Amino acid sequence: MSKFEIYKDKKGETRFRFRARNGEVMFTSEAYKAKASAVKAIESLRKNVAEAVIEEIAPADKKAPAKAAAKAPARAKSSGKSEAAAKPSEKVNTKTAKAKAKATA
Repeated sequence: MSKFEIYKDKKGETRFRFRARNGEVMFTSEAYKAKASAVKAIESLRKNVAEAVIEEIAPADKKAPAKAAAKAPARAKSSGKSEAAAKPSEKVNTKTAKAKAKATA
């Protein structure tokens, strides 16, 4: 029979593992400070795993990020201002826009 096993790790934190019917450990949880949190996680898995979808993720191309970084233009150091603040010529002067709207109305 498959089962969840709750145990304390070397640091004294609570973890759980799932053992398949053949006794093989299928997965182990993260560490929880409280046993109640581990029990809550197990209950959530038991409730929600039947609805989980299977998603196949293609392997990432390990060379692509290096090439993309080499082709990317160098950026200037950030001065802490947003891009909009860095490009004042692209800003819209709201007073001018309102005046023009009134004049055309």
